[in-house]
Amino acid sequence: MPGTRILVVDDVGYIRIILKRHLTSQGYGVDEAAWGKEAIEFLKRKRYDLVIIDRNLPDIDGLQVCHEVVSGNGLGTDPHTPAPKIIMLTARGGIDDRIRGLDEGADDYLVKPFSLRELGARVRALLRRDTATGNSLITAGGIEMDTARHEVTYRGDSVDLTVKEFALLRWFLLHPDEVHSAERLLEHVWDEHADPFTNTVRVTLSNVRKKLADAHPEASPIETITGSGYRLPST
Repeated sequence: MPGTRILVVDDVGYIRIILKRHLTSQGYGVDEAAWGKEAIEFLKRKRYDLVIIDRNLPDIDGLQVCHEVVSGNGLGTDPHTPAPKIIMLTARGGIDDRIRGLDEGADDYLVKPFSLRELGARVRALLRRDTATGNSLITAGGIEMDTARHEVTYRGDSVDLTVKEFALLRWFLLHPDEVHSAERLLEHVWDEHADPFTNTVRVTLSNVRKKLADAHPEASPIETITGSGYRLPST
């Protein structure tokens, strides 16, 4: 699902690189952490749709991180949005290990070694669960986004967006009436390694505004708040 944010947690560097490369190629925004405590810090600062986490981490057990995610202990999760889905990775394939992981709140359990195609299928299946409960439609300011179909309409007219433009607009739709600085947008829509001095936010936002204006030439629904940032009014 384009515009979706995923946190990959594994202490093995090459595994993180492979997973990030594969998931990014599918249009997901991906951050990575090598430690359980580092993952918790990420979860305190950002909202993720999915966490892919190794059970055996060098500092705290992946099960503990899983428990923290599900319980929301100090993670500052938005009460109006669901907790991230969790896929637990492990070399332990025993039934008791899988049951314990699921009991701690994991939504799925994948035993190493696994294929990237299988991981991708499980990611898509988990993210579709929100679609089944009717949460794939987001609306604000005359814009309607179907995150399952990657479709956007503005006052009834279709708007064709790139993956990154879609992700940026999704963030505005999930946080209507809030003022977002360029720095905040860079932090939440791009990954952790995005260059803070780049003008990519302004360029991408300009493209989104132009495409919305092409659909309806009246003033852009995304406002500029001088000296503060940008806002999408809910109505």
